[in-house]
Amino acid sequence: MTRVISYNLRKNAAVGELVGLADKFDPDFLCLQEADTEHLPVELSHLHLAESTKANRLGLAIYYRRNRFTSVKTQTFALKKGLHDRIAAPAHERLVAARLHDTETDREIIVASFHAAPLTALNSLRRHQINAAHKQLAELGPGLPHLMVGDYNYPLFQKRLGSDMRESGYELTLSDSRTYTRYKFFRGHFDLATSTGFTIDSIETLPQAVSDHMPILVTATAA
Repeated sequence: MTRVISYNLRKNAAVGELVGLADKFDPDFLCLQEADTEHLPVELSHLHLAESTKANRLGLAIYYRRNRFTSVKTQTFALKKGLHDRIAAPAHERLVAARLHDTETDREIIVASFHAAPLTALNSLRRHQINAAHKQLAELGPGLPHLMVGDYNYPLFQKRLGSDMRESGYELTLSDSRTYTRYKFFRGHFDLATSTGFTIDSIETLPQAVSDHMPILVTATAA
């Protein structure tokens, strides 16, 4: 069983909550969006920084439990840009992934942190980004189980998204309650998980603090 927390820090405003989250919920992975990656610590509670984006004003990062997992390879990826990305550059790195060896199960898995284009873009662009991200993960570890979590910016028409994911061999999983509450008309599940080769046991929405997003805790088992 693997425990992953995903959290959009709201332009790094919630960075001070991370140690408390790690200590309280004891995750194996911490996947961040909208982080100031230049100032993230290498060690955070019991977690070690695997990789972070370098050319994005709203950075992404992955931390992992080093006494259980060994990092095999990490990589950041640029995805198709929307209008917002061209105006508010730099914002092209929207995926960071880690391929790791799990010493408990003696197998490799892939965990990724993802941040889709904002609501100013069309759902069609976000679907393109999600599918492109999955292809990148498949190339990083062909045949390996992989779990991608993050801010999908996809509060509407999620049944269509779920259907598209199943057609491409992935499962879309929502948490037990909504994860975003900032705007009246855009409340809902923004922070999601897509996976292949994993059984998602549960996704819990954690209490809201400084960020306009709520963290989610994913519990999953590699099939």
